Amino acid sequence: MRNYTDYITPAHLSADKFVRHISLISRPFTDIATQAGQLNALYSINYSNGPQLDAVGEWIGLSRYVSTPITGVYFALDTEGVGFDLGSWKRKFDADSGFTELDDDTYRFILRAKIRANHWDGTSEMLAGIYQGVIPDESVKIFFTDNQDMSIDVYLTGGVVPEVIKAVIRQGYLNIKPEGVRVNNYTGSEGDNGIFGLDLNNEFISGFDTGSWAIKL
Repeated sequence: MRNYTDYITPAHLSADKFVRHISLISRPFTDIATQAGQLNALYSINYSNGPQLDAVGEWIGLSRYVSTPITGVYFALDTEGVGFDLGSWKRKFDADSGFTELDDDTYRFILRAKIRANHWDGTSEMLAGIYQGVIPDESVKIFFTDNQDMSIDVYLTGGVVPEVIKAVIRQGYLNIKPEGVRVNNYTGSEGDNGIFGLDLNNEFISGFDTGSWAIKL
């Protein structure tokens, strides 16, 4: 309200009723601005949940419902790939065989990837950055190879990629690519290090006793 009362001339500042009247009629504008600020937080991709996040996804252009049920991702002990930091918790109304509705964390993850794709300038340099920003685990390194035949292959090495993220990738939700170019394969590594390769040793590829066999996601 001070935005309005600060403009009252000195000649009228001593008129208490006038000052209070200006404060009263300007208060609704302040209340509206405050409420609008709260709504903005509710529909932020970082803080929104449930229906609010669905509304954000509709604006971005990506639904939380996947075309094929995602199976083999529920948390379980003594089961490879779905243990701690890998498996997804089974929610109250999820089917025993799998789920078709992504949880908020996973949905938020692919929405961020979609936002990056929507702002892509078409260069290979930015494409590499988009892929690198896709996985929440920063120890996972992502790179792609251009096969020079209108196709690319995408590789994920090191770190931990949750099973539900792998399933989302397999279903093509992260096919960030130039128009007309196809993605042949998404390939990961068996271990949490680089993919095995000869005559090359960097953050993506490692040699004997260090590198892991490449596997399709």
